[in-house]
Amino acid sequence: MAGQKTPTALGTENIGKLLMQYAVPAIIAMTASSLYNMVDSIFIGHGVGTMAISGLALTFPLMNLAAAFGSLVGVGAATLISVKLGQKDYDTAQRVLGNVFVLNILLGVAFTVVVIAFLDPILYFFGGSDETVGYARDYMQIILLGNAVTHLYLGLNAVLRSSGHPQKAMYATIATVIINTILDPVFIYGFGWGIRGAAIATIVAQVLSLIWQVTGMQLHHSVKLRIFSNKDELLHFHRGIFRLKRKIVFDSLAIGMSPFLMNMAACFIVILINQGLKKYGGDLAIGAFGIVNRLVFIIVMIVMGLNQGMQPIAGYNFGAGQHARVIKTLKLTIIYATCVTTFGFIVGMLFSDWVVSIFTSDAELIALSAKGLRIVVMFFPIIGFQMVTANFFQSIGMASKAIFLSLTRQMMVLLPCLIILPRFFGVAGVWYSMPISDLLASLIAGTMLVWQLRKFKAQA
Repeated sequence: MAGQKTPTALGTENIGKLLMQYAVPAIIAMTASSLYNMVDSIFIGHGVGTMAISGLALTFPLMNLAAAFGSLVGVGAATLISVKLGQKDYDTAQRVLGNVFVLNILLGVAFTVVVIAFLDPILYFFGGSDETVGYARDYMQIILLGNAVTHLYLGLNAVLRSSGHPQKAMYATIATVIINTILDPVFIYGFGWGIRGAAIATIVAQVLSLIWQVTGMQLHHSVKLRIFSNKDELLHFHRGIFRLKRKIVFDSLAIGMSPFLMNMAACFIVILINQGLKKYGGDLAIGAFGIVNRLVFIIVMIVMGLNQGMQPIAGYNFGAGQHARVIKTLKLTIIYATCVTTFGFIVGMLFSDWVVSIFTSDAELIALSAKGLRIVVMFFPIIGFQMVTANFFQSIGMASKAIFLSLTRQMMVLLPCLIILPRFFGVAGVWYSMPISDLLASLIAGTMLVWQLRKFKAQA
């Protein structure tokens, strides 16, 4: 069976070829994912108004929080599956799949119920005003109602990549993007639903892609997404795998704790950023950060795509005890990531006015956003290294090191900067806190990585 042969190639094929095979589909999928978030922002900025962009920016912490719970299950389980496949423990890998499905539904529904009950106070706490909270509320109510679907869709995509189907994971994401892009103008302009239309388009697109993943519908006769209902696949849904197992749940959550804490920290940090920008720059400054965040997110998503390509290769070979292949995978990923973030630095520095004008025609908002973008990308050439290093420890199951690195930039460096610098430099202090934390977090990551690589060589 093709599905059973694929994982073993992770331990024998050329690393460069494998990384491209796994990373390119993940990069396309992650970039596409960030692009449909951008599409929402562009249509909202031009079709609803300037304050709607600021309202959308208020939802970032909540989106990070939702992603935190999704990654707690999805990323942790995907890593566990990679390691179990490397160890030829196929029965446990199957059970992990079933546990992913159940946990995503439980967490998704619980998150929705709690957040919807306190949505308005949360949005005001996040830096909202009477002018912007209405937009944020309209958007988030729809997103929250589809939260369990979002968790399932992202979680199963992570499992697809880890079980030897990176291209099929890519197809599912691209389908989501295309559907969302088509529906956005129809719902926002055609039906006159405004910012709610953008949220509805996002959820409808994810529902349709989830159906493709699970039931066996076809995009085209040559592109079948009948994965988890296909009994010929190594990992597929069947009776007996959906009962939660304490060890599987614990191991998945332990490994997934790193991206969970990273997203939780990101949520808290964005709250502080929004509050600082609101205090020293007003609602328009929050809108500027929203635009900058969308643009920077594209570069970050490409690096995350590389990380997702690295994860099954590093996880499998670490499980198989092939440390030389693990190190080679890491080095190649760092090189590619550095090229990507350097490109982001060049674009952000030289073409900032042009790229931010994609979102709005408001001259003041364009000026604020362009200045913010140039500050944020200041140390981008080294941030790719930091991101890959943190993900590397997660990929080989070293959860505590991954958690430490994930929290370093956000909580140990950026948090103090956001508290101290704005008191002396106002709104500029908020913006400059971000590149300062990039620099210091990269230095810490480099120190830890050198230590770990020396340990690998001593064990060889």
